[in-house]
Amino acid sequence: MKILLTGHKGYIGAVTGPILRSAGHEVIGLDTDLFAGCDFGNLADDNSEIRKDIRDLTEADLEGFDAVVHLAALSNDPLGNLDAELTYDINHRSAVRLAELAKAAGAKRFVFSSSCSTYGAAGDAILDENASLNPVTAYGESKVLVERDVARLADDYFSPTFMRNATAYGASPRLRLDVVLNDLVASAYTRGSVYIKSDGTPWRPIVHIRDISAAMLSVLEAPQQTVHNQVFNVGQTAENYRISALADIVSQTVPGCRIEYAPGGGPDKRCYRVNCDKIRRVLPEFRPQWTARQGAQELLDAYRAIGLTFEDLEHGRYTRINHIERLRKDGHLDESLRWIHNGNVFAIKANGSSRTSTSSR
Repeated sequence: MKILLTGHKGYIGAVTGPILRSAGHEVIGLDTDLFAGCDFGNLADDNSEIRKDIRDLTEADLEGFDAVVHLAALSNDPLGNLDAELTYDINHRSAVRLAELAKAAGAKRFVFSSSCSTYGAAGDAILDENASLNPVTAYGESKVLVERDVARLADDYFSPTFMRNATAYGASPRLRLDVVLNDLVASAYTRGSVYIKSDGTPWRPIVHIRDISAAMLSVLEAPQQTVHNQVFNVGQTAENYRISALADIVSQTVPGCRIEYAPGGGPDKRCYRVNCDKIRRVLPEFRPQWTARQGAQELLDAYRAIGLTFEDLEHGRYTRINHIERLRKDGHLDESLRWIHNGNVFAIKANGSSRTSTSSR
């Protein structure tokens, strides 16, 4: 297939693109490269890309694609709360318009990277895809709205699939430290303590970014009727953990570290556990390979290899909201998160034309 992968230079996209290509697909990326300079190791060279803001796409941009995998978004909750209206504009309205353009241009598959944060404040119950949604942030609500609106576009010629990913973890050329396992291992390695900002009681399902990418590949290669307009929790039912349990795993992985709770840390209202049996049943070829313990060791090895420092944590280049706020403060991004150069939106030259770009996941 010829696939448009939005957010291909983001945390998940930087891993997904090579995986899709290795399976024999032609992949064209779409990204603003907001996180240029935040590399963690080597980002794969990619000359097949479009640098254009997803808010400015036209039907012509989508012509010739068999499928769209949509990762690009303002992610995660803190960045989504930076400007809620901007979050709805990019994460919701632009995603729905992208699906409309893809359908009009003749793309038959649309794989949307949703999130288990749609379940929000759910307590201790284990939820399947039919459970009520209760998002507690603009980011989570934007995912709910996209699922609702894009599902309405489904017909015999256009087949969307919605992937409710558990909380991602794992090493990536565009590392993020604002996801729980990555953050806990980084804290343990650089400061000698697993630093927990809540009281440790909230539940989180977690999933490795390579397993997320493998799930997307399985959806793309499945018979269309099998995944048509379907929602999948992406992860493993056994990989639901309280934050305190993840801290224990990290403390057992990183030599000599201790567990430390932030003063005054209370329960996080985001608390949910999910059942992932459906994706195993419907897509039997998809078999997640990673566990939290394996992921903690991978992250520790990666941090050692790169020489991650506590200054990297303090400086914040691997934390999305810190990086974006710095770009805005320094005058590189305007209030709508468009690149600025000499007072104008910064136009990036790509494929022989000047194009502007927006967010990567």
